Amino acid sequence: MRLNHIDLPVTDLEGAADYFQRGFGLERMPGPAGGMAILRGEDGFALILQQADKADYPAGFHVGFLQPTDAAVQAAYQRLADAGLPLPAPPAVSYGCLAFWCQAPGGILIEVSHRPG
Repeated sequence: MRLNHIDLPVTDLEGAADYFQRGFGLERMPGPAGGMAILRGEDGFALILQQADKADYPAGFHVGFLQPTDAAVQAAYQRLADAGLPLPAPPAVSYGCLAFWCQAPGGILIEVSHRPG
């Protein structure tokens, strides 16, 4: 079974959509006007963002982008820098993998990592 999409509430729809477009290369698809953004990755996965007054995610909730190599993690970090987005702490080894964490506008915590083996 392949995951098709995830639908998340955000408090800053346009800011979050722009962040995922510029920072992660997701493409914004034509969709319903106002209140929703549909973003698609090159693998066909869709991230749907919906404007909300509040976005109360449980502790530890995050979206993860698994990378094939440590070099890909470094490249993802560099993409954020090249896009002029706020930079989180640089990638570091944590729990046996190279990772960094960042936060998109609207309250979405993001992990980018490579898990060897």
